[in-house]
Amino acid sequence: MKVLQFPLARITIGFVLGILLAYNFQPQPQLLFALLIFAFCAFTIAYFVSKSNVIIPIYFGWTSYFLAFGIGTTTQIIHTNSFQKSNYIHKSDIFEKPHLVAVTLREKLRSSNYNDRYIVLVNQIDDSIKTGRILLNVRKDSLNHSFEIGTHLQIKGSLYESGPAKNPNQFDYGKYLEGKQIYAQIYTDVSDIKIGNLIQKDVWYYTSRLRSKIIRNLEKNNFNKAELNVAIALILGQQQDISPEIIRDYQFAGAVHILSVSGLHIGFILLFVTFLLKPFPNTQRGSFIKLIIILASLASFGLIAGLAPSVLRSVTMFSFVAIGMYLRRSSNIFHTLLVSMLLILLFEPSFLFDVGFQLSYVALFFILWLQPLLAQLWKPKNKIINYFWEILTVSFAAQIGAFPLSIYYFHQFPGLFFVTNLVIIPFLSVIMALGVLVMVLAAFDYVPLFLVKSLEWSIFILNKIINSIASLEQFIIQEIPFNWQLLLTVYLLIIATIIWFKKPSFNRLTLVLIATIIYQFAYFETHWKIQNQRELVVFNSKKNTQIAERNGENVILYANDSLLKKGLKNKTLSAYLMGNFSHLKVRKKLENVLYIKEKKILILDSLSVYPKNISPDIVILTQSPKINLDRFLQTIKPKMVVADASNYRTIQKLWEATCIKEKIPFHATGEKGFYRLE
Repeated sequence: MKVLQFPLARITIGFVLGILLAYNFQPQPQLLFALLIFAFCAFTIAYFVSKSNVIIPIYFGWTSYFLAFGIGTTTQIIHTNSFQKSNYIHKSDIFEKPHLVAVTLREKLRSSNYNDRYIVLVNQIDDSIKTGRILLNVRKDSLNHSFEIGTHLQIKGSLYESGPAKNPNQFDYGKYLEGKQIYAQIYTDVSDIKIGNLIQKDVWYYTSRLRSKIIRNLEKNNFNKAELNVAIALILGQQQDISPEIIRDYQFAGAVHILSVSGLHIGFILLFVTFLLKPFPNTQRGSFIKLIIILASLASFGLIAGLAPSVLRSVTMFSFVAIGMYLRRSSNIFHTLLVSMLLILLFEPSFLFDVGFQLSYVALFFILWLQPLLAQLWKPKNKIINYFWEILTVSFAAQIGAFPLSIYYFHQFPGLFFVTNLVIIPFLSVIMALGVLVMVLAAFDYVPLFLVKSLEWSIFILNKIINSIASLEQFIIQEIPFNWQLLLTVYLLIIATIIWFKKPSFNRLTLVLIATIIYQFAYFETHWKIQNQRELVVFNSKKNTQIAERNGENVILYANDSLLKKGLKNKTLSAYLMGNFSHLKVRKKLENVLYIKEKKILILDSLSVYPKNISPDIVILTQSPKINLDRFLQTIKPKMVVADASNYRTIQKLWEATCIKEKIPFHATGEKGFYRLE
């Protein structure tokens, strides 16, 4: 790959590897700074030695990559809030009792069914000056309160740590929040919040006010709410108020990417502003003024759109493209891509773990690398046919690059993505032009009714097209099992195939065959590992008890009658089956006694009925059985007690105390998550 021949590419790889090492292993900061100093000294020595040689020695390159690696590790540590002594996570009693927390509102998130959600910046906890981010959950009420960005709040409440997923293969929301430097949540009512008189008027405040002003002016013109929310997502990148049904349609149609401001949107802004600035003279001074206006327009749009990872990536990259246009240089687009990545990760290394950021870069890389090759397969002479052919090749290139990551994260694949892109991309350019014009005019309190209605009807038609494609659910492949080993080997196979396809040769074909063998090895190794496993899992389920016994790829579900009827509609079970490459073989009603790996398991439910003279290894308590646990344990003498989330919490606390007294291990799924017996 010629891309890897660029020194910048290898420096970027070293930098990214450094971030990954610091993120996954979190070594001591002192050790990493010592590593950085050593890398800098080695680089300096290699630089001066290379100056005295006609040919630059190879170790100069290696020390450069090593220095990039060291900078990557320290950058991640510096930007990890939990390493800062002032962060609230270091307060000894932070999760043990209620606190008076003073915060500043930073960002409004999508509301849940019961709470309005905000990201807030900590200013003070009790009498201590503290820093950090917290997820604030304000319970909804009939008055539908809303807080302005930048508002200072005082909240009396308890902080809750975002723990790991409570069921196997479930989305780990705690880890997701940790990636955003959020280590705690607060749940509160509006009545427990004291609103301060001061408002922090920074860039976040003014951009939020501008967005609110635009939305308010559009609402005055009776812009339909559903279409307005999509318009705000398309133009301003704000998805908070889009209904789950519309998002689901866009996901199933393979068009959810257009709801996030990305390269498609920023590229259009660049072309639109460049078109408006055509009257400027092409003198050195005129070109410089145009460049400043273009960069300011892109930066302003990025701020208004909320500086999401995809927005930052696109704005940074297209800013370099604009600079290249000003310098009249045909700068290599891969260099532009790498520079934008380096700059973004240098200031926000946590973006590397953002799914949108990963998908954006992978899709754009494959568009730049693979699309020209696909476009050469056919050269239609008709301009209209050629236009749609280019859209199709761009769509295929992006999907080929992004689909392994998409399957890994979302476990589904929209089969009609190419139809969606063929239909909506030409239509989207019209909506973007009209939308940008309407939003700009709305910012200046001038909203012509005919433009508003044109935009509203355009989005209405777009939503109808998306809904029609999404309704063909037989073309949507869902619940695809996929692990990180398959992810890496699939990418290896795709890259090797493209390299061979670009310039076929025997050596490159050999590389494809080797990649195929590696993929097959990963696939069979995964299935061999699954086949040789046997386990019993007690899920963390509040309403209904459910226990799964897995023997290889076959799963037996034990549950009550109402849950058994749901079958694979049960999300907890579906995630477990998908994560273990398994399928549901049998559904059985809960029994009192189970046997697995020579272990006897007694299940005690609300009826409190169990066989006499039984000596179980494990007791599973469900549905809050009314028993004297002291006497029960002394009689049965189990080696382990498990209580699932269907039991009352107050009873579980008493059970835990009893088990501690009897020196019997106690596992409550509500606190520790699911229980697994292997």
